[in-house]
Parts: sequence; C-alpha cells; structure tokens
Amino acid sequence: MSVKIIGYLSFGYPTIEKSIERADIYTKAGCDFLEVDFPTDNAYLDSDFIGGRMKAAMEACDDFDKYFDGIKILKEKHPDTPIILLAYEHTIKAIGVEKFITRCKELETYDLIMVGLENEDIKDQLINQGIKISCWVPFDLPEENVTSAVASNGFVYLQSKSSGEVKEGYETLDKCVEYLRQKGIKNPIYCGVGVSTREDILRIQKAGADAAFIGSALLKQETDQDIMTYIQSLKG
Repeated sequence: MSVKIIGYLSFGYPTIEKSIERADIYTKAGCDFLEVDFPTDNAYLDSDFIGGRMKAAMEACDDFDKYFDGIKILKEKHPDTPIILLAYEHTIKAIGVEKFITRCKELETYDLIMVGLENEDIKDQLINQGIKISCWVPFDLPEENVTSAVASNGFVYLQSKSSGEVKEGYETLDKCVEYLRQKGIKNPIYCGVGVSTREDILRIQKAGADAAFIGSALLKQETDQDIMTYIQSLKG
C-alpha cells in the first residue's frame, strides 16, 4: 500500500481564491490530504519561504472568517480529501479560542498542527472540545516528545530525516517508527520536513509510516502542469 501524500497550501497566498484553485490541482494530481495554514505576520518557527507567504497572505487579508469560508469551499469541492489545519497559537488567540473551535466543528475538521505552546489551557480547551492536536517528534526521539506523543489525541508528526543527532540503535526512519509503535502510539504517524523526492516517499513507506508531508518543494512548483507532474512523480 502506498504511503499517502499530504500537500501543503499557503492558504491566502496570493489570494484565497488562488489557493482554492491550487488545491484543485493537488487533488486532481493525487494528493490524499490537504494541509491548510492560517496566515500570521509572525511565523517564527517556519522557514523564511513559508513564513513570508503567511505574512503576505495576512497583509492581503486579515479577516479570518474569510479563511474559514475558503476552507468550507475546499470541503465542498473535495469532500473525500481530509484537511489538516495549521495555526500558530497566537493566531488562534487572535481568532478567539471558542470561535476557532466552533468554526472547526462547523467544518467537521478536527486535525490541527498548533505551533507554540505558551498556554496549556488553550491546548486543553481545544482537546476537550474534540480538536485533535498533533505532536511533533524530532528524528532523535527525545523522551519528552515521545511521552507527549503517547499522551496526544492527534497524529504524530515525525521528522523524516536526521538533522545531526540520532538515538543510539534508532539511526534509520524505520527504526524510529518501530520505536514509537513499541512505546504504544496507535495514532497515525506522518513524516515531514525535507521530503521532496520519490526516494523520500519510498523510504517513508518502507518505514511503515502512514503519510508524508510535502511542503516547500511543492509550493515552489509554479505552473499547473509543474504541480501536476511533480505530485505524480512522487506518487510513482
């Protein structure tokens, strides 16, 4: 069984309408999930490339209701394609936690990558209302992150490649996935960061993970045909 592909959308860049058109191409080419971000002028953990797009989207439109309305259109056009939301904690606070939960429920969209955990109360409030918050686990499997992942109600976002440090005995991705499963993680394991080639996809598939995030490499595809060809090359 092939590993699923999660295509990243810089939602609102250059416009919400253009993002919806881009999602159409993603799904037509074979993306299995859409990862949809909310804009912010302070994407402090993202690359300059993605952060710059989030900032430009925010400058073009700071009305979050319009972003939720755009996601509703995505859901209506692609009812069989699950959506994963990405939002910084300060963005959720700007929207209003209760309003954010209400709009997610209206959209029946519950998977969330929340960046920043300054306030555990917000995280608890989201979880108590059924929002599934993913847990980030670096490749070197820090025990603190693994413990959080075991307790999490969302999927595991596992770093796909080492950035230098590795845990002894778990030097390869398949060993990392095996370790997490042995620790009791039953939720899906999605791998990302640095995934850009068919070889990366095959490595993630061989490791037994459930899906692969495709971010910057996909966003850098400019024309409709480029996007289509690139995604299809990943699918093999």
